[in-house]
Amino acid sequence: MKKSLSSSEIGGLIRAPASKSSMQRAVACATLAEGESLLLNPSLSADCLAALSVAGGLGARVERREGGIAIRGGLDLSPWSEGRETRRLVCGESGLCIRMFTPIASLLPGESLLVAEGSLRKRPLSMLEGALDSLGATCVTTAGLPPVLVRGPLRGGKTRVDGRESSQFVTGLLIALAAAELDSEVFVEGLVSGGYVDLTIDTMRRFGVEARRGDDAVFSLRGRQSYKPTSFEVEGDWSGAAFLVVAAAIAARSEALAIAGLRLDSSQPDRAILRAVEAAGAALSIGEGGVSVASSRLEAFEFDATDCPDLFPPLVALASACRGESLLRGAKRLGNKESDRAMALREEFGRLGVAVAVDGDEMRVSGRGRIFGGAVDSQGDHRIAMAAAVASLVAEEEVVIEGAECVSKSWPSFFEDLDGIRRKASGRR
Repeated sequence: MKKSLSSSEIGGLIRAPASKSSMQRAVACATLAEGESLLLNPSLSADCLAALSVAGGLGARVERREGGIAIRGGLDLSPWSEGRETRRLVCGESGLCIRMFTPIASLLPGESLLVAEGSLRKRPLSMLEGALDSLGATCVTTAGLPPVLVRGPLRGGKTRVDGRESSQFVTGLLIALAAAELDSEVFVEGLVSGGYVDLTIDTMRRFGVEARRGDDAVFSLRGRQSYKPTSFEVEGDWSGAAFLVVAAAIAARSEALAIAGLRLDSSQPDRAILRAVEAAGAALSIGEGGVSVASSRLEAFEFDATDCPDLFPPLVALASACRGESLLRGAKRLGNKESDRAMALREEFGRLGVAVAVDGDEMRVSGRGRIFGGAVDSQGDHRIAMAAAVASLVAEEEVVIEGAECVSKSWPSFFEDLDGIRRKASGRR
């Protein structure tokens, strides 16, 4: 799909999309709970639909209702009969889905094959093997990549995990080990994006189980805990809202943009976008349940996104609308996303007339307050498409985005929602 966008002011009120990070964790916990859980404010993005599909493949009953998504969970832990077919669990393009549900599937006796689609086929999974093998399960990847075959049951115990690549596997381990036979300790070396692990622990607590985080990223869990069915409201997505915050910072000139449906005490690391737009000079007001952002004269800024790498695309859009050279740190974490995201940002924003330089862990963006415009390729990456769309708000010429349909991975209605906050030249729609 090709999308053509031109410059515009924005303003008014919009609700942040539901968090796919919160949703997928809730799906996993509901799958392990004996009884029916109801997920309110659900995300129906492609990643979350993949998680619901995997939940069904593990034996949960999933039903869409007017009030949300009902999941009747409870895994069948009865002994596996030889000759039974291997469970095939399709994780779509969701890195969280495959890394989280692999240890959960390993709770079950017998074999499960977790397969990937699209760009996920090239994303590393080697961190899964040693840890699951040390906890009683058997895990085999395909030369460190999907598909991954696991055979349970996962017993629990002590293990050590390299957390420098991603915290997503840590999330899956914690969720699974609470239901394993033995007490467990997980030692995580070089944990990144720790806020997402805190989000996991908070979600588990909402379903009646506990994981304790000690010093130096050591996590301890009692075994044989029972997940309880519950009514769970999926929180607003700070990763998606980051694009709205930046859009307002660069284009809410006559009227502020109010963004509702966000937890200001959220563990989501991407809440840090508020610090970035403040550093750039935007006008920011924080209220109960949301934020209000308006444009001002924006200047170059510095920001460390090591623990929130998904912020790089909106941060580059923000830096493009600033005057001067902005410095972003944490670029080394961008290699294994839906695209090689550092190179994709350099290439595609270069097509829009924005100089983006990458040197090791640093990314420098030279902004002049506006962008030229032009044609870009999303490279199949939802966040690249959304960043280009936000940058189009301050474009001198039209911005044409090839492959714009990839936004369905996290925010299917993104372009419609962006159009809903655009303002005509007169200042009102």
